[in-house]
Amino acid sequence: MSAAGTPSAPGRRRLVVLAPVAIFLALAAIFLAQLLSGRDAATIPSALIGHPAPQTRLPPLDGGGLPGLDSASFAGKVTLVNVWASWCAPCRQEHPVLMELARDGRFAIAGLNYKDDPGNARRFLGTLGNPFAAVGVDGNGRAAIDWGVYGVPETFLVGRDGRILYKHVGPISPDSAARQLMPQIEKALAAPAR
Repeated sequence: MSAAGTPSAPGRRRLVVLAPVAIFLALAAIFLAQLLSGRDAATIPSALIGHPAPQTRLPPLDGGGLPGLDSASFAGKVTLVNVWASWCAPCRQEHPVLMELARDGRFAIAGLNYKDDPGNARRFLGTLGNPFAAVGVDGNGRAAIDWGVYGVPETFLVGRDGRILYKHVGPISPDSAARQLMPQIEKALAAPAR
């Protein structure tokens, strides 16, 4: 240090070099702690859990032969709302799981088609099958914002009372369907209607 109490040139250089290294190490420790925490990245908390599903009224997919997505239709039944797009590779990956879930007639599956070309969306469903009882087209992505969507695919479980009970971020795998989603669905089906 100099006589005036300010760091000398070599001390200042050392501080300039060590500060970024210290910041990097602190961030690396935070990321490592999150990685080793065992927390499932697909269970990102949603501010909408426990709240009514957003008021949504989307037009149907042209030529799809199904009604559009209307949140009023959720009343009195358990519904899975799946946000998907034909351009989404993980959506293609999870589609067989949705087809299997659709075989269970105790709940409905509704699709929110996100920023997609209608022709491509029809081809996607025509090629892979259609698990949806309704498909609403969200061409500009506004409805997805209302639902708090981070990206596609995402799936929401809506109870008979119209409240969001569970949110799954990312593709549903056979394992996550069995271990996470189906227990939530069973709980929703067992709950008394209000």
